[in-house]
This record gives sequence, C-alpha cells and structure tokens, in this order.
Amino acid sequence: MADDLVKRLRREGWSPTAWSNGPGARYAAHEHDFDKILVVSAGTIRFSMADGGEVVSIGVGDRLDLLAGTAHDAVVGPDGVTCLEAHAPSGTLAAVVRHDAGTW
Repeated sequence: MADDLVKRLRREGWSPTAWSNGPGARYAAHEHDFDKILVVSAGTIRFSMADGGEVVSIGVGDRLDLLAGTAHDAVVGPDGVTCLEAHAPSGTLAAVVRHDAGTW
C-alpha cells in the first residue's frame, strides 16, 4: 500500500518522505510556512484546525492538504500512524481539503 501511495504522489510531482508515531502521540497547535500534503499509509490520525474548529480524521489512503499558516494540532489513533508527507511553497495548494482514499 505505501509503495502505491508514494508512486501516486510522485506522479503528481511531489517528493514524499515518511514518518511514524505510536498510539496516542500528540502534536500541539502549530502552523507551517509551507503548504503540506499528508497521506496515511498505516493507522489513523486526527487533526483539529484552530481557526475553524474543524476536525479531520484520516486513515489509510486518505489525504489531507494543509495550507501554509493553517493552525492545527494532531492526535495519533490507537494503532499508531505512518504518514507520507510532501511540502510545497506557500500558495501552491488551493485550499485545506480532505481527500478520501481512492479519490485523489
């Protein structure tokens, strides 16, 4: 699965790297000065957007596009998570969007 997701991202011109965290790991609210694409290759993770209060959960194959400057925190699901992540200059992505597996 992970190899297929990496290939899909590369076909779109992205250069993904992988990272993992164990169950229940937390990231405090923060933002980035670059656009970010996250794709889950194993497990689950939940993001809360500070500005709009939106909560986005993503699992295997799902993708989240985050715009630069989007304040968010995250909590890893009960089975841990492995994500593929790619960065782009601010303004590359059009919106904060969650894409279901198989739709991107």
